Amino acid sequence: MKILLVDGTVFGTKTGALLRQVEKYIKEFDSSLELEILYFSKLKHQILDGSPLNDDMKMMIQKFEEADGYIFATPIYQASIPGVLKNALDMLPPKALRYKPAAIVANGGTFQHHLVVENQFRPILDYFRCLVTPNYVYTHTSHFNENDEIIDQDIHDRLRELARVFVQYCKLSQTLAKEPIDNH
Repeated sequence: MKILLVDGTVFGTKTGALLRQVEKYIKEFDSSLELEILYFSKLKHQILDGSPLNDDMKMMIQKFEEADGYIFATPIYQASIPGVLKNALDMLPPKALRYKPAAIVANGGTFQHHLVVENQFRPILDYFRCLVTPNYVYTHTSHFNENDEIIDQDIHDRLRELARVFVQYCKLSQTLAKEPIDNH
């Protein structure tokens, strides 16, 4: 199975640090999964405005379509996910992520911003009909050192548990037909 770990921002390094840690934990539970981190900061983004897509956006869409599961990492800016992440999701066909496992890790400047994950980002993944794990991990600046390394043991434990549950969702998704009975 191909798992795409999506660093959904063009600024900062905490989301990338979260993904690299989750990547290690996933490998502990299932080393057969093919893991790839997609860093939005390395792509030439364009606004979805009807104009022809550039090569980076075509490649990004292809990676989403070919992946069998996703770990999304997002910062929370101004009580919202970054526009670049929402714009990328807007480029995807509605059935591209259907019945594929997904998990969310996020980082924000205040402890209250964790609600954005549950109230804003999860509904978007629900729209795509992803198999979203029930346990997301939200981190705060205080959970990292000056080099953006995770220093909080509870966060490590929660990331490990997220990885464990995600791997089980991957196994479940292998037996679930991606074509629905209904036409929606």
